Order: sequence, then structure tokens, then C-alpha cells
Amino acid sequence: MSIKLGVVMDPIDSITVKKDTTLAMLLAAQKRGWQLHYMLQSDLYLDQGKARANSRGLTVRDDPEDWFSLQATEDISLAELDVILMRKDPPFDIDYVYCSYMLEQAQREGVLIVNRPQSLRDCNEKVFATQFPQCCPPFIVASAAEQLKSFYRQHEDVIYKPLDGMGGSSIFRIGKNDPNLSVVIETLTLGGKRPIMAQKYIPEISNGDKRILVIDGKPVPYALARIPAVGESRGNLAAGGSGVVQQLSDRDRWICEQVSPALKERGLLFVGLDVIGDYLTEINVTSPTCVREIDAETGLDIASELMVCIEEKLQAA
Repeated sequence: MSIKLGVVMDPIDSITVKKDTTLAMLLAAQKRGWQLHYMLQSDLYLDQGKARANSRGLTVRDDPEDWFSLQATEDISLAELDVILMRKDPPFDIDYVYCSYMLEQAQREGVLIVNRPQSLRDCNEKVFATQFPQCCPPFIVASAAEQLKSFYRQHEDVIYKPLDGMGGSSIFRIGKNDPNLSVVIETLTLGGKRPIMAQKYIPEISNGDKRILVIDGKPVPYALARIPAVGESRGNLAAGGSGVVQQLSDRDRWICEQVSPALKERGLLFVGLDVIGDYLTEINVTSPTCVREIDAETGLDIASELMVCIEEKLQAA
């Protein structure tokens, strides 16, 4: 089956080859003989109600010194493509939302979008997890200082974080009798104007913040546990954490079973669940990572599994 695959991503010349999940996807697609088309978010546009883009043909290589070649820019209809991977990293800002509208038009014209644009808009990575309270630690989402402080008084050791952050940015741990409570809440909520999330601190973070990858509702059997650096409460690799590959536990699989039907219903083909100890903390839908780290330790080819899933979806359409 000859497939034309488009990718919307950050500038490809700025990626880190050895751990970039989008590159792993592109390598897997190219290996299957698929044509690759590269686009930045700003390359997409609508013309008379049709989705189009200034696209460039792409060839990729697994070489940290020379990993891509681009052809000349071509103005194309997105309907010419079979599938588009939306792999633009957060922030999830208004430009991201506008891009999702254009991709949604391409979807109406018959293109498979991974992940579904409406679900990218609907499923905030922090708030979406709260739809599964049986899996989550105690939490609250609020903007009012008194509610957030009351939660702290109840649990005494709390994580506060914005709803739109990534990579561990702007995450604060407030322990017992911490004098910074008020200023942290004021700063994150913009003085009570913006809702944030508070979660009870989970001591098992010392064993890692596990990234569990899920393809069309089915979990990959290994996770990457991101271990915090000394003196840190964040396991994110971007915050200095180190990765250790682990098999999924029974509890991990149970969490996946709880979440899986909702992922499939919403057209979320490739998702990353964040699990600390026994608790689901986030559901990453925009551009989940950690494929290359897990593949390197296990011999899996997770991106190829995703391409098989995409091919099956296209054949069934």
C-alpha cells in the first residue's frame, strides 16, 4: 500500500536525533516505502474552505550528523495525503488551536489525522486525567486561592502545576509549613484568574515518573521511568531526570484498561500516560515521547507498530 504521510512538527533541524520520537516515526514510515511530506505549523492554510499547505518532500536518516534532506516547497492540497501526524510540541496556545481547525478540515476531506484534532483541543493533558479519578491521586483544579490552600491544609505535601505546561516547567512542591504557599498560588493562578492543578505529593516519584505509551488503546509492554535528579521532585527528562526502562506492573496495566476505551473513542491513536507509583497523573496527547529510549533498551520498534496501526485504519476506511 503506497501511503503519503505528512508531518506537522517543530523545525526538524533542531531535534535531538538519538531521542526524537517524531524522527523514529518518520524512519519507520520511510522504511515501509511511504512518501514523507514535512510541514511547520505556519505552513498550513485554508483557501476557499479547503485545507492546503506549503509542504516539502522529506527524506530521513538515523544519523546524528546528517538526519534529513528536504525538497523544494510545493503548494499542495492536504487531501492529497493519506495521513498526517500532528507532532508540534506544546505550548498549546491559540496558534495550536487554529492549526487544529485546519487539520480538522483535512480530516473532513478524508485524511487520517493522528491524533484527532478535536480530541487535541478537548483533552487537556492534565484535566483529561481527572476523568479517571479511580486512577488518580487526590487532586483539585481551581483558581481560587482559598480552595487551593484548603487542599494543602488537608494533605500538607502538595504539587502545584499549570494546566498548559510541559517538560516539568513551573511545577512546584509545597511541603509542610512552607512559607512560599501563597506566592506560588498567586503566581500560577495570575492572582486568582487562571485555574491550576494541585495534586497530593506522591513519594514514589523517587522511583520514577513512568511514561507508558499506548497505541490505539493497547499499551506498549515497557515504560520509561524518569528518575528525578538529586534534590529534584520532577522526573521529567527536560528537568534533568534520567530514564530507566521497566516492564509494566499489574497496576500500570489496570490503569491502561481504565483509560483505553476513552482513548479509542476519541481517536487518540498515540498517547503517553504518566504514572507515579500507583497513580495516573497526566495523559499526554499532543506529542508523546520516549519511543527511542524504550526501543534502545528492549529491541522493540514502537514506531513501526504505530505505522501498522495507521495502515490498518486506512485500509478499513
